[in-house]
Amino acid sequence: MTYVSPSILAADFSKLGEEVKAISDAGADFIHIDVMDGHFVPNISFGTCVMKPLRRYTDKPFDVHLMIAPVDPYIKEFAEAGANIITVHPESGAHLHRTLQMIKDLGCKAGVALNPATSVDVLEHVIDMIDLVLVMTVNPGFGGQKFIDLSDKIKDVHKMIKKSGRDIRLEVDGGVTPETAKICRKAGADMLVAGTAIFKTEDYKEAIEAIRG
Repeated sequence: MTYVSPSILAADFSKLGEEVKAISDAGADFIHIDVMDGHFVPNISFGTCVMKPLRRYTDKPFDVHLMIAPVDPYIKEFAEAGANIITVHPESGAHLHRTLQMIKDLGCKAGVALNPATSVDVLEHVIDMIDLVLVMTVNPGFGGQKFIDLSDKIKDVHKMIKKSGRDIRLEVDGGVTPETAKICRKAGADMLVAGTAIFKTEDYKEAIEAIRG
């Protein structure tokens, strides 16, 4: 089973609620919410004041990717705004273990995002408390970037997950298209984020199924 989590960063912001309902009705498994602060990454997207009202348009889980630093002061706010999964970067705070514990204590699933240059070794001592690993196949900050083939890294994470024996999703985000999705799935990914490849098409259902493979 491959889960698809469309990134609303690529949606039409003038009708964001309707876009969320449309991808939900089209078969999205999750709604991917990219939060950028213009500091940790070179772009600003939106915060909880935009995210929270979207909950009435779908009952699909909110897959929230926090690209902000420092991240800890905002985790409770996103949990209370309806996040189901909160994914953070190891570089966005001083104490990754403490950050993940905070997420879990708030009743959310916890994820760790790995930038292209971030080693998989960072997962070794937190693998027992995470529910998701997000491998970035672009440098985060902008949608529509070209896919970086990190198949070996995805395979390494897949092996770590298998060894742990835990039910952990392996998500890939960045330049995912129907073609690059095949590379990700072959390497072991079971959850794919796509923005442009879905929202810039005429048929969301067809686009989602093409990513799912």
